[in-house]
Amino acid sequence: MAIHSATKKFGILTAGGDCPGLNAAIRGVCRAAHDRYGMEIVGIAKGFLGLIDEDTRILAPEDFSGILTLGGTILGSSREKPFKPTAGDEPASEKVSAIMETYSRLRLDCLVVIGGNGTNTTGCKLAREGLNVIGLPKTIDNDIVGTDRTFGFHSALGIGTEAIDRLHSTAQSHSRVIVIELMGHKAGWLALYAGIAGGGDVIIIPEIPYDVKIIGRHLENRASFGKTFSVVVAAEGAMSVKEAKMDKKERKKYQQESGPSVAYRIAREIHDETGMETRATVLGYVQRGGIPSSSDRVLATCLGTAAVELMAEGRYGRMVSLNGNDVDSVELFVPEDKVKNVPVDHYMIDTARAVGTCIGAH
Repeated sequence: MAIHSATKKFGILTAGGDCPGLNAAIRGVCRAAHDRYGMEIVGIAKGFLGLIDEDTRILAPEDFSGILTLGGTILGSSREKPFKPTAGDEPASEKVSAIMETYSRLRLDCLVVIGGNGTNTTGCKLAREGLNVIGLPKTIDNDIVGTDRTFGFHSALGIGTEAIDRLHSTAQSHSRVIVIELMGHKAGWLALYAGIAGGGDVIIIPEIPYDVKIIGRHLENRASFGKTFSVVVAAEGAMSVKEAKMDKKERKKYQQESGPSVAYRIAREIHDETGMETRATVLGYVQRGGIPSSSDRVLATCLGTAAVELMAEGRYGRMVSLNGNDVDSVELFVPEDKVKNVPVDHYMIDTARAVGTCIGAH
């Protein structure tokens, strides 16, 4: 017998970039909603685009059974941002109106949005428009304000660490410096943690602009002690001290003219500074694909079931979160338009330095 719930029918979507654990989260939400509360579930395809186009379907138990270990998302995703006008496209106001109309026509009591910074920001804006919204935080970057960890991060950390492990043997065999680029456009959590886990000799993150002369001295010092190879771990958003002083437009132009991505820029700079043979590796979308780790399966499931409890209690306008070892929630405005950066005094940075890792700055 189903327990009483303030929410009888809800829609669920996944938006933004994919990451391991999305299906586990969908399963957590849907199983708890169906089995414990008897809620009716509407699956929304391709993120917010599915609400605009009313591309939806009722989800039955067979739809969310057996998906715990699957990568990707059974609902599909897109980077549609309904509040942002696009040249040649319909105005943002019309997209938002379409979402409101779809929500009303489907007689939804709530909308569950599973995604990163952009998705939860859109969810917050929709809540201001009058919709009942619950958010779930996912991203391999671990950069959402309001939660200690996002699902997807642990899986990507394992992939990044394994890649660094593999590059060590190649770097050693050929006496090279290898620069590996991990994801992390504005935040360096993934590069920092994977760099420490994989024993990176240099770790470069967006929060601490690097000085190639400091990196060069560190690599030359290693070489003087007979360590003829090094692995440099760089977040995709890392920048030099020189780049950090540029305005956004100038920096973008400089970066476009200096190589396809940060790994290639840093590799060239290191070679120019030291003369050492240097190579670049970009791990790319490999970090986001595949099955979720056991830790991410657990976190995604816990956050999913917690979202259902919020719906049952009628506590809308919130994002479920991990606070220490406890699953909690915060108001949706907490993560809105924000990025959780690595504090420059974070203990992990001190840990890296304590084991002899160069951070690219004094």
